[in-house]
Amino acid sequence: MTKYVFVTGGVVSSLGKGIAAASLGAILESRGIKITHLKLDPYINVDPGTMSPFQHGEVFVTEDGAETDLDLGHYERFTSAKMSKRNNFTTGQIYETVIKKERRGEYLGKTVQVIPHITDEIKNHIRRGAEGADVAIVEVGGTVGDIESLPFLEAIRQMGLQEGRGNACYMHLTLLPYIPTAGELKTKPTQHSVKELREIGIQPDVLLCRADRPIPEDEKAKIALFCNVQREAVIECLDADSIYKIPAMLHNQMLDEIICHKLDILARAADLSVWKTLVQALEHPERTVNIAFVGKYVDLTESYKSLTEALVHAGISTRSKVRVNYIDSEEIEKNGCATLAGMDAVLVPGGFGRRGTEGKILAIRHARENKMPYLGICLGMQLAVVEFARNVAGMETAHSTEFDKSSAYPVIGLITEWQDVSGKLEKRSEDSDLGGTMRLGGQVCLLKEGSLAREIYGKPEIVERHRHRYEVNNTLLGEIEAKGMVVSGRAPGTNLCEMIELPRDQHPWFVGCQFHPEFTSSPRSGHPLFTSFVSAAIASSKARAAK
Repeated sequence: MTKYVFVTGGVVSSLGKGIAAASLGAILESRGIKITHLKLDPYINVDPGTMSPFQHGEVFVTEDGAETDLDLGHYERFTSAKMSKRNNFTTGQIYETVIKKERRGEYLGKTVQVIPHITDEIKNHIRRGAEGADVAIVEVGGTVGDIESLPFLEAIRQMGLQEGRGNACYMHLTLLPYIPTAGELKTKPTQHSVKELREIGIQPDVLLCRADRPIPEDEKAKIALFCNVQREAVIECLDADSIYKIPAMLHNQMLDEIICHKLDILARAADLSVWKTLVQALEHPERTVNIAFVGKYVDLTESYKSLTEALVHAGISTRSKVRVNYIDSEEIEKNGCATLAGMDAVLVPGGFGRRGTEGKILAIRHARENKMPYLGICLGMQLAVVEFARNVAGMETAHSTEFDKSSAYPVIGLITEWQDVSGKLEKRSEDSDLGGTMRLGGQVCLLKEGSLAREIYGKPEIVERHRHRYEVNNTLLGEIEAKGMVVSGRAPGTNLCEMIELPRDQHPWFVGCQFHPEFTSSPRSGHPLFTSFVSAAIASSKARAAK
């Protein structure tokens, strides 16, 4: 029988519920407990796939192709549990399911209401997502008091009652703000947040108190007394310079022991030696490397959360401090590539939209011509093909049909645009769907023998996660290959281009991939592609220093 830990947040959002939940998962897993995670998002969007990164941050893609909240990335990085479509759902999905059932007559003509129909559907989704786990850690998005969160909070209140004593507990994350003029941490926001939660009918078993400095013992005692929790269950969550220090921070305050006691679980002692080792590597790097991260959302690190974490993981694997230098591609368009001086490598990430595209192409050309290690991901690979086609293969007007529908050399396009029909390129009609069919989730890629990609992965076949609509145009790819670009990875069956590179006698390390390798990187093992990229950046740094 699965047991549940329900994680809620109060006072303000963005306190780190996802990191706290992931860290708890890591500790419980180290005790031999099989865990899974669920994230309940109260917004009405069906999923975050069409949401702006300004609003939502990164869209994390699961192995089975779900577009989900970025917290699922934290769950996968901190634990061995694999997330799926069942591990994240929204208000939009719940209402969509209920309305479809009503249309089919499954409610037998009854009035459909928030209680019980919406809350029952939420509980059904939670139980389905938790199947097979010893403990399911269920995070409710938003804060207590939000109108949109109320059905979710009511559902987890009911589950606590229905699952019975010893099968569910509640963990509440709240803020203790420091008031400089008073010179003290204030507990009132936490007290009010818990009061709001208790009015809904939920009594927290554990309080995680987020603060920027240690919480005095008398303040912890006051919080315990006024919030009706045991003193040892008031856990301080101090600001940390690395999220990978959080599991040890929580374990040292016996959070896992408290949770196991609440859930009547007998388990072995926690073994956090892996986390201690990687934190040691983080804190004592042997060198620093500078990566130029060229994108258009450079002021929004949440938009590239998995990617920046994958670079951190590669730094751990290579005992290096990876300094990510965010460079606005529009600035390169205006002022050239001067900002790339002093960089050890260049990375162009995925993205959508025309803005800043030419700046990225300029950065790619700079990396190619100056033999700087280059990694292009998704759009970054597509633009590397565009740059090579323009400046090496003689296709001066080459572009992606995403940005130029009338290009004479549409080297990137929707599959329906470049399929060979009677020996001619099929042009897209003006009224066709811009969306096309998006490739999502894990896809097989066959690596070319003798290629750098094959050497990096050390095997002939890999599975990586995709999120894109546009593909390299197979009808023009042969001309590009003839000029020296190597297609080092292809999809079986369709023969679609998955990876490109330049020969090593022409460039030390130049690789592009259509997929998103950052989604499968973890701090414990890193990812071979990012580790190789950072190693190439280290070699580049040493070569520049030797000159």
